[in-house]
Parts: sequence; structure tokens; C-alpha cells
Amino acid sequence: MNLYCIKMRASQNNAEQNKHISGAEKIVQGNEVSMQTQALIHRAFNHPKGEADFINIKLEKTAPDDILQLDALPVRTIEVADADEGLRTVQKLMEQIGVTNNRHLLEILKEASFMRGAILLDVDTFKRLEPDQARGIRATYMDRVRQPFEQEDIAKNHFDEALVLATKVAYAPNIIGEICISDDPDYVTGYVASKELGYVRITKLKEFGSEHGGRIFLYKQQEGAVHDTIHYLQQQKVLVHTKQPKKADKWAKLEQGLQQLKQDNLYRTMKEIESAPDVHVTYCGKDIVMMASNNYLNFANDARVKDYALGVGQTYGIGSGGSRLTTGTTTIHRLLEKKLAEFKGTEAALAFNSGYVANIGIISALCSKDDVIFSDELNHASIIDGCKMSKAKIVVYKHNDMNDLEEKVRQHAGCSGLIVSDAVFSMDGDIVNLPELLRIADQYELFSMIDEAHSTGVLGASGRGICEHFQLTQKPDILMGTLSKALGGEGGFVCGQQKLIEFLKNKARSFIFSTSLSPVTMASSIAALNLLTEDSGQVKKLQENIRHFNICLQAQGIPTLSETAIFPIIVGDEKKAMDVSATLLEHGYYISAIRYPTVTKGSARLRIALMADHTKQELANVAAKIGYILKGI
Repeated sequence: MNLYCIKMRASQNNAEQNKHISGAEKIVQGNEVSMQTQALIHRAFNHPKGEADFINIKLEKTAPDDILQLDALPVRTIEVADADEGLRTVQKLMEQIGVTNNRHLLEILKEASFMRGAILLDVDTFKRLEPDQARGIRATYMDRVRQPFEQEDIAKNHFDEALVLATKVAYAPNIIGEICISDDPDYVTGYVASKELGYVRITKLKEFGSEHGGRIFLYKQQEGAVHDTIHYLQQQKVLVHTKQPKKADKWAKLEQGLQQLKQDNLYRTMKEIESAPDVHVTYCGKDIVMMASNNYLNFANDARVKDYALGVGQTYGIGSGGSRLTTGTTTIHRLLEKKLAEFKGTEAALAFNSGYVANIGIISALCSKDDVIFSDELNHASIIDGCKMSKAKIVVYKHNDMNDLEEKVRQHAGCSGLIVSDAVFSMDGDIVNLPELLRIADQYELFSMIDEAHSTGVLGASGRGICEHFQLTQKPDILMGTLSKALGGEGGFVCGQQKLIEFLKNKARSFIFSTSLSPVTMASSIAALNLLTEDSGQVKKLQENIRHFNICLQAQGIPTLSETAIFPIIVGDEKKAMDVSATLLEHGYYISAIRYPTVTKGSARLRIALMADHTKQELANVAAKIGYILKGI
């Protein structure tokens, strides 16, 4: 049976240039010619580089005996994070097949970016061997073997076509390898191929949207044999036998990831609370003592807070209807920010939708690639993510080690930037050495930023936080905090000079592009702040509970001491931590097991969070129960 070679070339022609749009070819049986030709024309009109205005279709009859049959190269994929890593991977693969001076090779590859064909490069001399260097060498007359009754996909299959071409080229005389980057702006995957390496897909070799691409055939032989190589590439008809892989299951990676988490005892689930947040909650129909909530002052279910918030809801409605810079700022939002600034003793304040949103917004607005951020190694994930988003250089210093911090600051003397730390570290409950941190920041002219998520309402005689705890009149440049912990509501905030707040209003993307929190939510924080300001009784009760629980734990031989509401009890093994937490829940105590990646591997722990309204007896009972369970494991 006769076969037919079909070639399609599509371009855009104008007075200035002839722009190549698309090219493809098929080797098909006679009864497939019409269908395959239509498919190629469809591709010419539907290409990311534009619609062709000139399409050339060439049809050639060929005999089966003229066609060389090849098995496809073995395929593997290398995942890379970006194009730079991809190009470094190309260089390493080139070394494996004996090609050196790889940087020069990649520079030559750029010359092929807008050529219709490939560069034929002598790897010993780096001399280009194509007779027409403007056009290059085109490997043509090739296709894959189709299965009987196989459905043809009209859309371009980058992988299939590249594997066919790479296989033909790999078997060309005197060719030791090939590098290819597609010029399709929607396709960033490229490859390196040879008989030795196989077909190696590299997931990123350029930026998405780039029309730059190129192809190099790597030649190694006497110059007189070039004619044989070019004749094979341009004239030899080839059919490649490819094993059609099963269609990839896009969910498989997720399923494998979940299974791995379960095997590592790192799989997380949510426990559904059936009542309002309080010292006692209902879980699975049972009364449970809550020992894991950040609702430190128990304002989340305070009747006075709820009454005020509901009243505001009647007047201002439930939602804000827009971002703060459009329609989402009400009198209630402004009132809360005024009260926050007064409470923290700063010129101004700004509310965000959450503490996480506040940290990423503040840090990424204040710092850029020209800055250096000095970050405590145990800082909260929101600080870490904000640092990454800023594109600044990140220098991590040893936990709460001011000597290490100052040494690393000295190494970057003269740089602009920021020192950022939690006030109370959320998983360990210890307190930052704020006086020393402020001294270092001022001495080296760096911004200082403190996250007061777990210190507001907890530290200081009246609960005003870290500065009151250290009895400092000087304040960090940026005081960030949350409304969702001791204040019992929802949201984050930042306090500081008026110019800081004005800058963040205009530059913090997480503030600018978020619908503002409900007036009801803002009102709950106003009410909680009023209660805290008017009466520090809940703060004193919480601090007394902290002192009492330290005594209870010591009595049980548990070596955990804390000045804050957070008590970490290190278990170590992830499964043991989960088992202890589950056993405590069976006995009526809700205590979370904290595992990697929240804490480092092997440091899994019970994280106890005290509330002002826990009774002394409840604290003694839970300490005794923990001591009993730990002795049994």
C-alpha cells in the first residue's frame, strides 16, 4: 500500500518580513490524506503565534520500503523550578555526552531563536555547518506509527511530535545529541536527546509567553561526512514506534501526596466544634475543656461583645461591599483603628483581614530586592511568606540570639532593610529580647517590626503587650498584631507612625485588593478593646493562671515553663503526639498535637493555650492527666 508524506508550512507575510508561524508533517495512508490535511490546516489557523496568511501544503507519494522504522527513545522527565535551573540542567546533560564549553553552547542556541530550521554544530570546533545559516537544517519526512482506528487529535501534541523528531535525529549519522526549546509561547518544556541519554524532558527552559526557542543538532565527525548527515536529516523517511502512555491522571499526584502524609503521621483533619468558643465546648455531643484556643481572655463569647457587635450589624449591615479604598471603609472601621492606635500608644493604625494578610502585606510593601530582611528562625509562617514575597535578601538568625543577629547585621552593614520577629513565639511560647533587638535596629538604621499576635492582651500589667512587658517607652517602628486571639474577633492590624500607615494604605497589596471585613467583625474588636482598656481583670486572671499552671506541670515532673499563655510539651515523635492528643480528648481535654511542618521534624508537641477563665482545678486536673499519659508511653 502506498503512503503519502504531507508537509505543512504556515507564515505571515508582509512588506517587512516573512514570519514563520507553524510547521508539521505526517506520513499517512491514502485514505487518511484528506482528514490529516484538514487537521494541519486547522493548526495553521489556530496557533499561539498568530493566524497564518500563507499556508503551503506539499503531498508526496512514497513506498513503504523507502521508510526507516525506529523505536522511540526512552523518555524521562526532570522537574525544575524555573528556566534558569532548566538551562543549568541542560549543561549537566551535555557534560554527560562529552560536550564542554556549555555556556558558549547556550549562547549559540540563541542564534537559532527565529530560524525555521536547526543549527548543525560541530562540538569540537563550535563551527556551524549548515549550508544556509539563515534557514538552518530541517529534519523532515517523519511521523509516528499510528494504531489501527486511532483517533487523531486536531490539536498539536508537543510531546509526540518532539519525541518523533528527537528519535530520528538521534539515529542520524555523526549526531551525538540534540537540544531543543520550543518557539511556541504557550509551551515552556524543552528537551535534550541522544541515543545515550534518551529523550530527557526538562519542564521549564524559558518563561511562559516567550516566542524565543531554538534547536541544535550536535555533530561530531570529520567535516567531509557532513553531507551524509544533512541528507539523512532532510531526506530519510522515518516512522517511529512510540508506546502510547496511559493518559496521565491529574489527581494522582495529590492522592500520592495525601497517602504520604498519612504514612508520615502528618495528615491533618478538622474537628467540628458544636458550640461557641469558650472554656468548655461541645464536641461530638460531649462537654470538653478547651485547652488549645487562642481566645486567651475569653472575649469571643462575651455577652457584652456580642451585644455591641449585633447592634452595629443592625445599623451598618453584615458585609462591607467593597475594599477599604473603594466602598469598604465605615465609621466603625475608622473607630477601631483609632482605638488600636490609642491602645498601643502610636500615631495611627490600619486593620487588615487577618494576621497572615497583614504580615505579607506589610513586609512585601516595605521591602524589595534591594533590601535585606533579618528574620528569626522560628518566626511565624506569615512572616516567612511575607519575606519571600518581598524579593528581598533574607538572612535568618538563630532563635532569639541577639549576638547572632548583630553579627549578621554587621556582615550587611550599610544595607537598608528590616529586622522582624514574633513577640511571643506561637509554638514555643517564649518572648523576644525586644530591648536588644531595638538597639540593634537603631544602631544599624534598620526598620524594626514585631508581630504581637500572642502578646496583645497577654503581656504587660494591662495587656498592652510586649513594650509594656519590658516597660519600654520606645516602640518598634512597626507593631503588627491580630484581632483574632486575645481580642476574640477576626482580622489583623498594624500600628505605627502616620506616614507608615499612609504608605501601607497605598502599597500593601493584601490591603488594597481585599474586600474589607464586616462592620460587625470590626465592632466585636472595638467592644473587646473597650473591655480590656476599662478593666484589666481578665489579664490578671490569665497571668495568674499562667503562674499556677507552671506549678502544676512541675508537680507532675513535666519540664515546661512559660511566661505566656502558650505551653509547649515536647513529645518528639509525630504519632506519639497524635496518640496523646487523642487520649486526652477521650478524657475530656481538647489539646492540639503540633507536627511538621509547623515545627521541625522530631519535635512534635502538645500545644496548650490557657484562658483567663480556666479554673485552678481544671488546670491541675489536665496537668495530672498529661503527666499520667506521658509516663505510660
